[in-house]
Amino acid sequence: MDDDVATASTPRIALGSWAFTFGPFEKAPWSWERFLRYTAQSGYDGVEINGFRPHPHDEDYDSAAARDLAGTISGLGLGISAYAPDLSATPPGIADPAEYLGRMASIARFCDALSITTVRVDTITPPPGPQSDPDGAYRRLVSTWQASADLLAEHGIELVWEFEPGFWINRPSQIRRLVDDIGRENVGILFDTSHATSIAAHGARQGVDPELLPGGAVGLAELVGDRVRHLHLIDGDGSLHNGETSEHLPFGTGEVDFPAVLDTLGDSVARLAWWTVDFCFCPTTETDAALAVPIVAALRDRLLERRAEVAR
Repeated sequence: MDDDVATASTPRIALGSWAFTFGPFEKAPWSWERFLRYTAQSGYDGVEINGFRPHPHDEDYDSAAARDLAGTISGLGLGISAYAPDLSATPPGIADPAEYLGRMASIARFCDALSITTVRVDTITPPPGPQSDPDGAYRRLVSTWQASADLLAEHGIELVWEFEPGFWINRPSQIRRLVDDIGRENVGILFDTSHATSIAAHGARQGVDPELLPGGAVGLAELVGDRVRHLHLIDGDGSLHNGETSEHLPFGTGEVDFPAVLDTLGDSVARLAWWTVDFCFCPTTETDAALAVPIVAALRDRLLERRAEVAR
């Protein structure tokens, strides 16, 4: 990439640590230390922390231990793109809001100690969502995330929601509506290219009369692009892992048109500090995650060069 394109705002590339703890790695998850060594040796700039044990869980770290963790990560030349906490015990549309906010307070303390500025969340509840009082559950979800965003804003942290076919609120029109209803400056969408394909091209787990968009993931990028605050890159073909959420496939083995998706997302992702590679559930991660670094770097450089050409 030319020097005039490679600026301080060039997105760095991170690897999500859940790739080595979920799915085929669940019975023998990689240790955090092994994951860090692999990530550094593979040429990544940073890590995205999976907050599910045995990887770092915010409630296991006081401030001093969290600062030590930060030192270990930075000592390998790595940064941290985001924290994806384990909130599985507190679905935000169902759980006591005070309990959810208690977890958020712990998460904020952890993020402060590690200088993390992005927290990833999802709705946790499978589709079609709470059936006894769906409207009430939606209102609770909105108000819980509003309160969470307000708490995190005091720490300079953004809340990003990852939509998935396997979780409640997975129709394209609902995705944009939810973020707009929350209406907080520090709340945005986490755009995962495999999930976008499953939802917009295949209508995965949307039930009767699914919403399909022209161009699939490109169409969804057009719909929600100005709300995107975080990016997960991985291939996909609409298939589901155990019938639940999107399979994440090695680059070049699915149907995602990455240049078209990234061009459509445009400045919303070109200006991000990080792009995260997400190999969740992929059995060949140990091989393919290392191969992904130059692929993602080339996609990033292409987008930045095109944006620079437009600006000239």
